[in-house]
Amino acid sequence: MEKNLKNEIVEWIKAIAFALVLALAIRGYVFEPMIVPTGSMIHTIEIGDRILVNKFIYRFEPLKRGDIVVFRFPDDPRQTFVKRLIGIGGDVIEIKNGTLYRNNVPVQEPYLKEPMVGSFGPYRVPEGYFFMMGDNRNNSKDSRFWENKFVSRNQIVGKATYRIWPLSRIGPLK
Repeated sequence: MEKNLKNEIVEWIKAIAFALVLALAIRGYVFEPMIVPTGSMIHTIEIGDRILVNKFIYRFEPLKRGDIVVFRFPDDPRQTFVKRLIGIGGDVIEIKNGTLYRNNVPVQEPYLKEPMVGSFGPYRVPEGYFFMMGDNRNNSKDSRFWENKFVSRNQIVGKATYRIWPLSRIGPLK
């Protein structure tokens, strides 16, 4: 009887250890939940929303303009940011009278919280780098304001794909 109890405890410990290792591997390499602490992506993502970051997707597909990307902040790699990918290497980004232009073509942005104010650029995005902006443009510290204006590929953590909290707004991010 005592031997059976000991064997069962050992089996439980093995199962818990396996589950823990599996959970850590998934979080480290596949999906990671994150809490959004700022309003730079309002209305797409609200303050306090919990999102799921797909860390695996960019191994199989390229980053695309319009993706909502989680990355390490270029000026302080200890911080992570969530922004929309606006420009890829070779693109020329400019804001004229509150309208975003990519390669001299106005960009339709139905996800913006409100019309942008001001002008910016033009800046050419270097090859291998990305230009990021928040959807709440008038209250977002993004590529327009950073010392290192561009995000490199190795700073990309993953793609924000899904809102998992609050329950009333659960669903895919667009």
